[in-house]
Amino acid sequence: MSTAPNARLILIRHGQTEWARTGKHTGRTDVPLTALGERQASITGERVADLELRDPLVLTSPRERARRTGLLAGLSEERSWEALAEWDYGDYEGLTTAQIRETVPEWTVWTHPCPGGEQADQIHARTDMVLSLVRSQLPERDVVAIGHGHFSRALIARWLGLPVSEGRRFGLDPGAFSVLGFEHGSEQLVHHNVAPRP
Repeated sequence: MSTAPNARLILIRHGQTEWARTGKHTGRTDVPLTALGERQASITGERVADLELRDPLVLTSPRERARRTGLLAGLSEERSWEALAEWDYGDYEGLTTAQIRETVPEWTVWTHPCPGGEQADQIHARTDMVLSLVRSQLPERDVVAIGHGHFSRALIARWLGLPVSEGRRFGLDPGAFSVLGFEHGSEQLVHHNVAPRP
């Protein structure tokens, strides 16, 4: 695929929610942004605008916290897409890692199953599907994907040709964004976890 040298995929994690603040795993549950989360979204929008994107295709998770982040960031959603939803944590929805580890020591979403939810191989397939669509657009326009923490980190890992489990190495704070691009035709992480600080 011929890609413009300056082609970029911008990943934005939604702003803070109360569950994100307290470390609860938030997949299917639609928790609203906090007041801080709304401010984060606005600041991130200003910073993303400074990137001078090329006719951006804006994709969002269908969860309201992601769509609200896009709206407050001033990004016009072109498509709300279930493929960008957060990892489905199944039985662990609403629990913190510490709570899960009371019964499954050393559990992480990257290394252990989520009973009743999605497993790493399913996330692998979903991230690759998303990146296939992204790559089809990059010759002509940049892509902005507004979503969630774990799934966005999995996207970073797959963009770099790494297993989904390596997403554990890329922290992504609420309201922050990362820029994925190319150098001499090779995928690279251009900017990472750019925090929405005034």
